[in-house]
Amino acid sequence: MEAINIQAIRVLRLFGDTESTCVLSTVGPEQEYFLVDKALFQQRKDLVYTGRTLFGAKPPKGQELEDHYFGAIQPKVMEYMKDLNEELWKLGVFAKTEHNEVSPAQHELAPIFTTTNIAADHNQLTMEIMKKVACRHGLTCLLHEKPFAGVNGSGKHNNWSIATNTGVNLFSPGKTPQDNKQFLVFLCAVIKAVDTHQDLLRISVASAGNDHRLGANEAPPAIVSMFLGDELNGVLKAIESGTRFDQAHENLQTGVSVLPDFMKDTTDRNRTSPFAFTGNKFEFRMLGSSCSVSGPNIVINTIIADALSQFADKLEAAEDFDAAVDSIIKETFAKHKRIIFNGNNYSQEWVKEAKSRNLLNLRTTPDALPYFISEKNVALFTKHKIFTESEIHSRYEIQLENYCKVLSIEALTMLDMVKKDITPAVFQYSKMIADTLAVKKSIGIDISEDAGAALVERLTKLGNCLSKKTDALDAALIDSKEYMDSQELANYYRDGVLNAMQELRAIVDELETLVGGEYWPFPAYGDLLFSL
Repeated sequence: MEAINIQAIRVLRLFGDTESTCVLSTVGPEQEYFLVDKALFQQRKDLVYTGRTLFGAKPPKGQELEDHYFGAIQPKVMEYMKDLNEELWKLGVFAKTEHNEVSPAQHELAPIFTTTNIAADHNQLTMEIMKKVACRHGLTCLLHEKPFAGVNGSGKHNNWSIATNTGVNLFSPGKTPQDNKQFLVFLCAVIKAVDTHQDLLRISVASAGNDHRLGANEAPPAIVSMFLGDELNGVLKAIESGTRFDQAHENLQTGVSVLPDFMKDTTDRNRTSPFAFTGNKFEFRMLGSSCSVSGPNIVINTIIADALSQFADKLEAAEDFDAAVDSIIKETFAKHKRIIFNGNNYSQEWVKEAKSRNLLNLRTTPDALPYFISEKNVALFTKHKIFTESEIHSRYEIQLENYCKVLSIEALTMLDMVKKDITPAVFQYSKMIADTLAVKKSIGIDISEDAGAALVERLTKLGNCLSKKTDALDAALIDSKEYMDSQELANYYRDGVLNAMQELRAIVDELETLVGGEYWPFPAYGDLLFSL
């Protein structure tokens, strides 16, 4: 925050602002979460140990109808939200918006904007209080990025802006952004920063949990890009080409005589964009639900401070200030426009196009973390006195270690559930059917065409496969002990252990659809998602 304050004030002075003495970054982090029945939660070892379901067959109904998102908040959940608000207000944390989210049992809380350091503290308090209040109501609050497969996971949308102590939002474009050179310079600083340091933005949200969420049709992809909207994109293109931007605002036709036509908003949220301009702020949508907002905002403030410092150096040395401003805007857009994408970030066409633009696609945490200790990024953080080189390396090692430990705990939990609960349940159910068939046969009933016989055969085959996949995961964990290097171990967990976990899950989830409900040892997805 101090770094961006210093550099922003330098730029403002050059534009003739002598009144502002401080520039503050502000944040409003929207918090998504799941609420499930506490008694059901306690029956799931995977939820208790890891915060997510490691097994679970898809229920007949999920989020297909969007009826939870657009529906009324359940009374029990409304009571929880009311209680949560009161507890947060006691601590000076002001919640503003509560609503359902897309997935069943999923909800969101939005706070009132405040300065970044306070917002970070408030969000940490919010996550803690959310869990405590949930217990009072017989609920459990899940903050994992992907607690349930097959439905949306939970993110945290980091709404970020900067403003002067005199109350001026530096990302407010005004009615004619093409003439607002100060705004365009600050906008270009963001464009330059996001393009130059797309690796750091990805690293700032990297975790084992968030890897499950990024790139699905519920969260931005691992490819960092910016959304500006048609108007701002048109302004910058006009400046680059040396033409005058003159786009008339469109009126939205209501088609109803008793309602007036009104001006169509030129900014669009574009919910698929990782870093979107949303009117007078930027929304960084890649954060996972459990993520501390401190790390991403350290990165955002630092990279934009660096871009502003480079702009200030050029402008302070310029003989013709206005010409230098025009040059910065034009050259920055021309050099960094590859990072701007206003289309559908979920599409496979964008993945191909991003590759042609030479944008990074760091799909997993082990892919992203090596960039943290690159020469470029070490120089950035040390220049602005944010981290020392040793602090950067320690964070790199800690994040790698955390990634490996999370996957290790998940794998060991899977093995525990399979060996102690799921395998006995499958055998018990198979035995019940086999005993029934034996009784039928003993009294002369032909069982050659009996559906029970086919089911026993199928359960036996899947049971044998379950045993093999369990042994394979066991072996993968044993083999992990051969790796001493942190990066190599993380790569192995990603490619070896995680793959074995996914193969084991596929067998268990199929077995769940075949075994009788009273025999299955854990509450099903349908119970967890639709219990409130």
